[in-house]
Amino acid sequence: MIDLFKPENQIHCVTNFQDLVSTPFHGEINAICWSRNVIGDFSEIVEKLEVNGNITVLYQKDLFELQLSEQGHLAREILLNDFDLLKAHGASPVLNLISYYERDDSYPFFPTDVYSFHVDRSPVPTDTFLCTYYGESSELLPNSQGEQKVLVPEIRDELKKIYRGAEDEFESFLSEHFFDLHYRAKPMAKPISAGLGHLWRLAVDHPESKVLPCVHRAPLEKSGEYRLLMIC
Repeated sequence: MIDLFKPENQIHCVTNFQDLVSTPFHGEINAICWSRNVIGDFSEIVEKLEVNGNITVLYQKDLFELQLSEQGHLAREILLNDFDLLKAHGASPVLNLISYYERDDSYPFFPTDVYSFHVDRSPVPTDTFLCTYYGESSELLPNSQGEQKVLVPEIRDELKKIYRGAEDEFESFLSEHFFDLHYRAKPMAKPISAGLGHLWRLAVDHPESKVLPCVHRAPLEKSGEYRLLMIC
């Protein structure tokens, strides 16, 4: 297990995929981690993949076509196995090779891109799964260490300046433009690295959820370094 996670009441670690998908969120727990030490050379896979733009979507056939060393082969087997496990669970995993995400500069005082701490929302019950195999990893923010940006008075005032509708529809405006999904870290907050190779299941904001959604964000990539991420 990962000692870093022990102080955080909202994170629960498991040792296999079945427990990852079957352990219910409850109380403060809204992030479950299959903590594992993956083996193999993921950097070799990254180096041999063909890049198309800032985000390249990779398919299983792309992995099969790579000529790899023994360590590269081990890494590929982990990727393919994760694909199969998630698909069998009913998820739709996507493997991305990421140079960078597009930044949102529509409202300089309120970016809504994935580099901002945010929660995921769905109209139906679902979870977010993610795993970083190479590069910078995602970050989680304990709910107690973050605050919803739309509730911060000075930010709310700025949002009202750009809103042109009726007062009683302001909350709908915030939701429609996804402003209400974003959070900022409180002073002295300590974001948690999701690490490499660990497969995470995060709680999503949906009508039947019994827990708070998990606040997380994409990391700033290092210049010239790609990130290999599976997400669904």
